[in-house]
Amino acid sequence: MDVVVQPSVPWMELNEQIKEHGLFFPVDPGPTVSLPLAAATDKAYKSQAQIGGMVGTGCSGTNAVRYGTMKDWVMNLTVVLADGTVIKTRRRPRSVWSHCLQQSVTLTQTRKSSAGYNLNGLFVGSEGTLGLVTEITLKLAVIPQETSVAVVTFPSIRHAAAAASSIMRAGIPIAAMEIMDDVQMRVINQAGATSKQWQEVPTMFFKFAGTRAGVQDNIQLVRAISNRNQSQAFEFTLDGMEKEDLWQARKNSLWSMLAMRNEEGQQIWGTDVAVPFSRLPDLIETSKRDLDALGLFASALGHIGDGNFHTSICWQTKDPKDREKVEKFVHTMVNNAIDMEGTCTGEHGIGIGKKGALLDELGLETVDTMKTIKAALDPCLLLNPGKIFDFDHAYQEGRDLAFPKDRMKRL
Repeated sequence: MDVVVQPSVPWMELNEQIKEHGLFFPVDPGPTVSLPLAAATDKAYKSQAQIGGMVGTGCSGTNAVRYGTMKDWVMNLTVVLADGTVIKTRRRPRSVWSHCLQQSVTLTQTRKSSAGYNLNGLFVGSEGTLGLVTEITLKLAVIPQETSVAVVTFPSIRHAAAAASSIMRAGIPIAAMEIMDDVQMRVINQAGATSKQWQEVPTMFFKFAGTRAGVQDNIQLVRAISNRNQSQAFEFTLDGMEKEDLWQARKNSLWSMLAMRNEEGQQIWGTDVAVPFSRLPDLIETSKRDLDALGLFASALGHIGDGNFHTSICWQTKDPKDREKVEKFVHTMVNNAIDMEGTCTGEHGIGIGKKGALLDELGLETVDTMKTIKAALDPCLLLNPGKIFDFDHAYQEGRDLAFPKDRMKRL
């Protein structure tokens, strides 16, 4: 159960193509903007994530609590290195002649291997700094027999986080568990992102998947735990259209914030940190308090099932004071996450803006090891220079000497 794709294949289109075979690719970053919001958002935001970019960032999404992240679903990569060398990170599936079928048949990839270094893990999440990915072999999952969506409201973020902790500790196999604060729920209503009017209170969104009996049992277990944590309303459905409508509120959260911009120069600054599950209530509470003190329109949401937390802040790009306030908030939020034994980025990557945070999180020796790998594969710093970390001037001045002559001829 695998598929070979090129990097520009959109993940939602891939799932459309393979669903007739009873299979799907479970990594689900943000989808395309829904039609009710299309007119209010920029054209640049309307294209869906593509497999190549998902590999580059090591992304995840709402399904990560059950299915993991991108690195768990990549079986093989074809990569062009900086000197033009083409490699495959695992043995490539090959075509053989089937005497029974009288046609050529492509063998599927082996599900596991311990042969050599895990090069998949090296390139996934490298943000295009080590090589150009030209082909990807992905694992696929079987579409569950039954799915359901539940929406639960709580009097506070702390109550919702406590319920989430109890649900995870109970070992209930949740397919997805998301949280949005009262501000984000108000944004969903004002933007008209769904056909439903929502209570503007902290809200959790659940997905259940499995057998019909298993899904029903898990819904009742989650309902009981939610009640013990003072939940105010519990709504669930097995109907296909109703499930889509309930889940759209979560999936349209970013587009709803974008639709709220009403001045030229306004933009949304999205944040991304992750902490151990036990510290998530502390991080959310601290960040919410800092958001309220910011004086800007902002909401909080996250993948509460795996400790990944985001905020969306509406700021004016023409106002230097706005930028200063947001940067200070993000710096504090990232430091708090690291102090809680978390990470400065759960799924968005380091890019250019979090290079300092990477050093704070991992330390000089670990980052220097990453630089050594980068220098070995791309000594001339041709691939996305300046991303993830910087090289000092001494290296850049002497990099021509570091590039072997026999490899230079092949460029």
